[in-house]
Amino acid sequence: MRGFADWMLHECRKKGLFDGSVAVTQPRPSGGAKLEQLAAQDGLYTLLIRGLEQGRKVERSEVVAVFRELIDPYREWERFLSLADRPELEAVISNTTEAGLTYVYTPWKPDEPMPSYPARLTLWLYRRYEAFAGAADKGLLLLPCELLERNGDTLKACVLRHCDDWSLPDGFRRWLEEHNRFLNSLVDRIVTGYPADEAPALFERWGYEDLLLNTAEPYHFWAIEGEPELDRRLPFVQAGLNVRWVPDLRPYQLRKVRILNGAHTLMTPLGLLSGVRHVRELMEHETLGSWVREAVAEEIVPAVPLEPSELRVYAAEVFERFANPYIEHRLSDIAMNSVSKFRTRLVPTLLSYAGERRELPQRMVTALAALLRLYRVKRLDDGGYGGVRFDGTPYTVNDSKPVLETMSALWAEYGTDARLLADAVLSREEWWGCDLRTPAGLPLVQAIARQLEQWEEYE
Repeated sequence: MRGFADWMLHECRKKGLFDGSVAVTQPRPSGGAKLEQLAAQDGLYTLLIRGLEQGRKVERSEVVAVFRELIDPYREWERFLSLADRPELEAVISNTTEAGLTYVYTPWKPDEPMPSYPARLTLWLYRRYEAFAGAADKGLLLLPCELLERNGDTLKACVLRHCDDWSLPDGFRRWLEEHNRFLNSLVDRIVTGYPADEAPALFERWGYEDLLLNTAEPYHFWAIEGEPELDRRLPFVQAGLNVRWVPDLRPYQLRKVRILNGAHTLMTPLGLLSGVRHVRELMEHETLGSWVREAVAEEIVPAVPLEPSELRVYAAEVFERFANPYIEHRLSDIAMNSVSKFRTRLVPTLLSYAGERRELPQRMVTALAALLRLYRVKRLDDGGYGGVRFDGTPYTVNDSKPVLETMSALWAEYGTDARLLADAVLSREEWWGCDLRTPAGLPLVQAIARQLEQWEEYE
């Protein structure tokens, strides 16, 4: 939040568009230490933005000053609830991680801190409803930033479920439904946190120490499902920020999943098998970098049902982000649960491309073959699963136990026959969402088998 929404509000204040401030609370008890640090710094912190913009390195730092109140709801429960009594409140912005945006049954104990964010929010909103007798103009904008599709709908469903659990009045439910806006949104920015190794040199250069120093890439994007008139309340667009109020969030979710996330999943198996460690290193590789760019331009973008020119601009922004010299994004982290990621990020593109063009996307075929080869694993002594790269060096694979057990068994049974192996893997509908052996009647099994055989000969 300090590298995204709080910074955006700071930018609005700088331009004279927003004269408000932020009351900040933490979602978990362990976050109290951060609030204490913020209090010791009078609510101030430095944001260091660095990376590439239009091919040039940029680095700029700024002290962000938007926090007015710091409240620990676990130690200051009544003070936290009393925030609901403030008539000037406009919005509640959250980022509790995906795990925090879930329903957890909670008994009705209004005098004690509620353990989950949705439960706390429900009680807090009820306090506001009672404080202003359900006044229509005291409803709020609720903006969850958790990386979850339809995050606003999810939060609202949790709140309404707590209403049912606690038998809260029908009038409160109507006030929630009619006068509060639970807005779905999509956030996109890499915030890399405190740069421990570099901090001493930065502090010496700046002449002050900041234990809450935060770092982020230059790129930022926030799509919010709501009418543009809402920018009068939160003037992000007026401030020149890369924020869009949109009638439908799905196109923006689709382009991110298919292009940014899809490119990550496409590059990772082949990169790891080739001994590449990071995204930037892969994009700078003499052959793999151009392979990824060509796959996105020629196979992914044409298969996404959105305006091609906008997709090409977005793809160029993605590649610039991948090349950020200040970010070490490990392929091994991206590789976690690669089978399910391939299903959501690349299988729809593969099917669309094959169906429209009546041919297989060859680079995507290579990526899928590399995924199978990456999962050529055996059980290790520590209970994990691992294999060997093209050059013979070992690696481990992180995925669900059933997937790893099955992949290990399939390689043990069919490892000497690439076609039988590909047939057995691609036929598993629970992994891919469909039988993937012959998309649009095309021979994907044979194509995967040929690629696997080439690698075996190479080894």
